Amino acid sequence: MINAVLVFNNNGQPRLTKFYTHLDTSTQQRLISEIFTLVANRPSSSCNFLPLPPLLASASTSTSVSSSPSDTPSLITYRHYATLYFIVISTSTESPLALLDLIQVFVEALDRLFENVCELDLIFNYETLHATLGEMIVGGVVVETGLDKVVDGVKSQGRVAKRPGGEGLRGVGGPGLGAGVWAGR
Repeated sequence: MINAVLVFNNNGQPRLTKFYTHLDTSTQQRLISEIFTLVANRPSSSCNFLPLPPLLASASTSTSVSSSPSDTPSLITYRHYATLYFIVISTSTESPLALLDLIQVFVEALDRLFENVCELDLIFNYETLHATLGEMIVGGVVVETGLDKVVDGVKSQGRVAKRPGGEGLRGVGGPGLGAGVWAGR
């Protein structure tokens, strides 16, 4: 089960926080802060999986509504694209490689929907961001990983906002996450 999906920029500012298990706000804020610190401080040569630290794992299970040990969050899977970290917190029953594929499909769907997605697209069009995630994950369970189906589902909801002139950040300070910038870890 997926417990949370987080997206941060390189400065640690959350761009998406979606929790699928019940946690009080202070625990969520602590998790967000600690997980970004863990992920951002890892060298680029490290793998994209790491165990949830025991301190955080015990904090998240104390307020969780589930009682099964296999439902406790225990794994952090992440990818770093351009200026954004995409992070998934899951139970040990989820395959880390499948979660990496999920992140890849999520980013590719956003890239198709926004035509060269950039961080500003995620900030100003959070409805599309949440709709895309909602097409892929429902209640912490992955329901769709087909790129075309996800994109078509979001478009059919009418939640796609187009950027004026169809331009990204390419002329304003650097490339977005679009074509040619898929250099994730």
